[in-house]
Amino acid sequence: MSALSSFPINAKWPAQHPERIQLYSLPTPNGVKVSIMLEETGLAYEPHLVSFETNDQFSPEFLSLNPNNKIPAIIDPNGPGGKPLSLFESGAILMYLAEKSGKFLSQDPAERYQTIQWLMFQMGGIGPMFGQLGFFHRFAGKEFEDKRPRDRYVAESRRLVGVLDQRLAEREWVMGDYSIADIAIFPWVRNLVGFYEAGELIGFKDFPHVARALAAFVTRPAVVKGLAIPARG
Repeated sequence: MSALSSFPINAKWPAQHPERIQLYSLPTPNGVKVSIMLEETGLAYEPHLVSFETNDQFSPEFLSLNPNNKIPAIIDPNGPGGKPLSLFESGAILMYLAEKSGKFLSQDPAERYQTIQWLMFQMGGIGPMFGQLGFFHRFAGKEFEDKRPRDRYVAESRRLVGVLDQRLAEREWVMGDYSIADIAIFPWVRNLVGFYEAGELIGFKDFPHVARALAAFVTRPAVVKGLAIPARG
C-alpha cells in the first residue's frame, strides 16, 4: 500500500510516482519557491497544478492538506523516521527541504539563524507588502480614486528593496553563499518588477545591487525550470 493512500488529496491528484515528494502548487512567487528549491536540491518530486481558476484551493481534498487554502503544500512519503509528512507554508517547506537535502541552509548555528532571519524578512515583509502593491497597482485596487493605500505600499516596498540593496552591496547573495533566503526573496522581486510592472513606481533603478542579484538568480538553470512548475494546463 502506498504511503500516500491515507491522504484524501491523493484522490483528486493521484500520484503517478508515489515514492517521490508530492508538490501541490501554482507558479506564483510563493509557489515557485518550492519548485525552484526542489530543482536546486535534485530531490525527486512530482508536481500537481492547483488551479485558482477552478477554485482547487477550496476543494475538500486540498483543504485536508492545508486548511488555510494557500499554495504551496507538499507530502513527503519518506519523511522523518520514514513516515509520510505533509507541510504547508512555503517558508517551512524551504527549511524542511534544506534539512532533508543538506543544502542551502548552513549547519553553523549563527549562520543558520541569520539565514532564517532573512527568510522571515521575506515572509513577513516582502511577500505581504509586494502583494498589496500588486493589488493596488495592477489589479482591482488600481481603480480606486484614493491613491493613498497604493502609495503606502509603494513607500514600504521601496524601503524593503532598499534594505535588501544595502545587504547585497557587500556580498553576492543575501548570506554571501546562495541559500534559501535567496530562493524565497527573488521570486517576489522578479514579480514586483515583472508581472506587477511596478519597477518604475518604486524606482527600481536606484537599487543596482538587487538588480544584479536578480539577474544572476533568473539565469540559474534550476530557477529557469522551477519558475514554470507546475505547468499551467
